[in-house]
Amino acid sequence: MKEEIKSEFKKAGFDFDEEEEILSKCLTFCINYSLTPSDLVSSWEVYYLNRQLDEPIVQNAEMEGFMLHLQNNVKDDIIKEETGLHLYSIGDVEMILNDDDTKDDTPSTPTNNRQDVYSPIHDTPSLYGNILASGKPADLVTPFSKRTDRFAVKFSINTIPDVENGKQELNHENEENDEYNIVSKIVSRKRCSLVIHGSGPKPGCRFMYDRTEDKINAIENRIKKHARALVASGLYEEPTDPSIASPRSFFSIGMICCDGEGRLNEKSVMLQSSIEHSGGECVRLDLQRLNHYSVFPGQVVGIGGHNPSGHCLVASKLVDYIPTSVAKEDLNPSKKQAIDKENQPTELLCNQRELSMIIAAGPFTTTDNLFFEPLVELLAYAKRRPPQLLVLLGPFIDSEHPDIKKGTVDRDFDEIFRLEVLRKLEDYVESMGSAVRVLLVPSIRDANHDFVFPQPAFDISQPQLQIASLTNPGIFEANEVKVGCCTLDVLKQISGEEISRISADRKPIDRLSRLANHILNQQSFYPLYPPAESVPLDFSLAPEALQLPLVPDVLILPSDLKYFVKVLDNEGEETNRMKCIAVNPGRLAKGEGGGTFVELDYSGGLDKINASILAI
Repeated sequence: MKEEIKSEFKKAGFDFDEEEEILSKCLTFCINYSLTPSDLVSSWEVYYLNRQLDEPIVQNAEMEGFMLHLQNNVKDDIIKEETGLHLYSIGDVEMILNDDDTKDDTPSTPTNNRQDVYSPIHDTPSLYGNILASGKPADLVTPFSKRTDRFAVKFSINTIPDVENGKQELNHENEENDEYNIVSKIVSRKRCSLVIHGSGPKPGCRFMYDRTEDKINAIENRIKKHARALVASGLYEEPTDPSIASPRSFFSIGMICCDGEGRLNEKSVMLQSSIEHSGGECVRLDLQRLNHYSVFPGQVVGIGGHNPSGHCLVASKLVDYIPTSVAKEDLNPSKKQAIDKENQPTELLCNQRELSMIIAAGPFTTTDNLFFEPLVELLAYAKRRPPQLLVLLGPFIDSEHPDIKKGTVDRDFDEIFRLEVLRKLEDYVESMGSAVRVLLVPSIRDANHDFVFPQPAFDISQPQLQIASLTNPGIFEANEVKVGCCTLDVLKQISGEEISRISADRKPIDRLSRLANHILNQQSFYPLYPPAESVPLDFSLAPEALQLPLVPDVLILPSDLKYFVKVLDNEGEETNRMKCIAVNPGRLAKGEGGGTFVELDYSGGLDKINASILAI
């Protein structure tokens, strides 16, 4: 049977690092779980893809994680066959045998031994009896805790040395037990100011009450806003009705839309003008004469061209941005929410226009458990290299997590959020002192929050005001550095709907930068219309929350697309256009393995930044 197992692995293109030992273990798996060699190899391929392993080599170090994968498959099969069956966890068994609730894995109020329970996971975990340093029983070691490469730098932009920011290079060998040096590392850190621009919905708001009128008004207001801005710039004339036949060239403004239910293409592009200028009529748009363009449904554009027949507007010029000279709008001061108390000592506040951040987007736990190991590792890193602001973007309690979708968890979602997320963050700010802040941004995938977009902030009551929450999408200022963020995967959704033509004689721009530029050019966190089927867009709730009335210094757009940190340089006609840093931190957890996050130091401008994407 070993030869059959070996043959099946070879057919699938896999090799072995320790062949004899691996085959012995695989034989045991086949016997214990009643698997054929082909079934075993099929399960390994699934495990191999979930773990995102680089080389097609069956490694002996992965056998324990592979065994857990097989156990989970057996458990799922049992649940499917016998509905209503309760599977006892190791915590249940220990509680019954020892008649002691403290053995349960469910997090509870921290005791005096809290440091043991929440200490970071190490490559060689120290054991307290039969409990790991992560608080898990020794029998429940997950593939995440088995990894060896930690905090590897995937990409970096360095224009100032780390020493200027009071930071030193990482030394992983010495930092694992460096808890006593944390205080000395953060002495020079000063607390950043934090101002939240609250234009989004409030916690507890009512939603799902939008009407067709609300949608029409939202579209009309966007078209009117672009029209006013383009005319005020003095570069373009008053827009006219694009559906009127005219051999002469004219300028019109409208929204890109598709003539049918399918995906946009060159033959199906339509331009819907405003109700004010054409009664909302649509006209076919011919883009053949343009040597470059990038359009998607919902995009508001200015079109220069002519319509000889009245049925088709032949475009000779396309303007997809608002000139910077008229785009600078400050947010309504009355809607600003200062997080700092009025009696906050001024000496704790940092210098203006200097900010250090760590940015991470959920999920914050791997798909094989709800232990939130990636979050624990991130907070351990943030203790060793403390930022002024830790920005965490949802989902926190991911509705797409297998255990959440199947309903196999024995706690409600609010309790998981409070015990697994908030408690860890409270311990973090308590250990770090007043120099650090934490900002949470929800996601529509958060099972414990409102399923609506735009989305209200988490209702978090923190007496020390070091943990705050922002609406989704939202804008905040920290040390006068303006930051915009949206947890909806708008980049991926625009990418699936966009069509473009690239001119060979123009400055090349990569696709990810072009997608992020659409957000700035449209001055909207979600310019796509109609929205994706998975997006619960509610125009009656707070349409102004979707607006991006300024060019932020940092724009955070977490996405399933490849992680990046880019300086956006718009390709419009203006040479003095404002620039910003676009950040996609990736996902902190990917499948059963770790993901990526971003460490960013902003020191007054784009010419003085440090940015690194790190794999966890």
